[in-house]
Amino acid sequence: MASSSVWVGNRGTVKDFQGINAGKDADDIRKAIKGIGTDEQTLINIIPQRSNAQRQLICKEYKTAYKSDLIDDLRSDLSGNFRHLMVGLMRHPALFDAKLLRNALEGSGTDEPTLIEILASRNNCQKKEILLAYQTAFGRILGDDISSDTSGDFKKCLLLLKEGTRDENPNVDENLAKSDAQALYQAGEGKWGTDEHKFIHILCMKSISQLRRTFEEYRKMCNKDIEESIKGEMSGTLEHVLLAVVKCVKNTPAFFAERLWKSMKGAGTDEATLTRIMVSRSEIDLQDIKAEYKKLYGTSLNQSINSDTSGDYRTTLLKICGGD
Repeated sequence: MASSSVWVGNRGTVKDFQGINAGKDADDIRKAIKGIGTDEQTLINIIPQRSNAQRQLICKEYKTAYKSDLIDDLRSDLSGNFRHLMVGLMRHPALFDAKLLRNALEGSGTDEPTLIEILASRNNCQKKEILLAYQTAFGRILGDDISSDTSGDFKKCLLLLKEGTRDENPNVDENLAKSDAQALYQAGEGKWGTDEHKFIHILCMKSISQLRRTFEEYRKMCNKDIEESIKGEMSGTLEHVLLAVVKCVKNTPAFFAERLWKSMKGAGTDEATLTRIMVSRSEIDLQDIKAEYKKLYGTSLNQSINSDTSGDYRTTLLKICGGD
């Protein structure tokens, strides 16, 4: 399986557990799920408190000792949101994303928000691993499945994003920022109709640092943010994906904080989104997401999880979240 390093940042809430004994963890998990009833507390004490790389070691030890697949055993023993969360934590991050993308594309209808969230926020190296995991797990090509399940400019945008070929040069070219801002203006606000392809190319291919500078130039030129122009010039799924790209370029933790807030506000909770983000960002930037959440919404992520979820699912989410 692919490496873990491209999935680990320095602003995660989940770190390597010091003094891990993967064999003992595997034995303790086995005892917790075999026999009558399940010892959920033992699972909660171990799984969310190990890094993903350590969980992969536990899976190997479990397989060796019990000739059984730990993820399969968890799936058959647990249920509901708690099961989705625990199984998600045990999967390698590239396979976790690959399975989410497959679920978003297969069957009737397409889960566009999940496609957008993953493809707008993952970096080049992560996307390369996702493409490989997708092909290995399902014997299919992600691009082919996107092509057959989406259409138009939205399809073009997703196909470009999934390649993971965004420029990663950290240096900013001031002249290019001005000319790209001008090109975006002429493709939208400055003409009758919209040249969507120009927006897609610049937003999906230029480097993060370059785009941040371009957005500043754009604001100077137009007296409005690029988001306002996208909202005025685009609609539907293309608008949604380009807005997600811009938000991730400007401030990825704030993008996820907003998604988490929306998953819990109002009646009912979107547990699929909550689980997906908590699992996928736990070792990357969840500390920053928590800070943005508090800044944007005046309450802590912990408080929202505490009041919006329940049971073992809530306890595990709070373990991942860490303190306020």
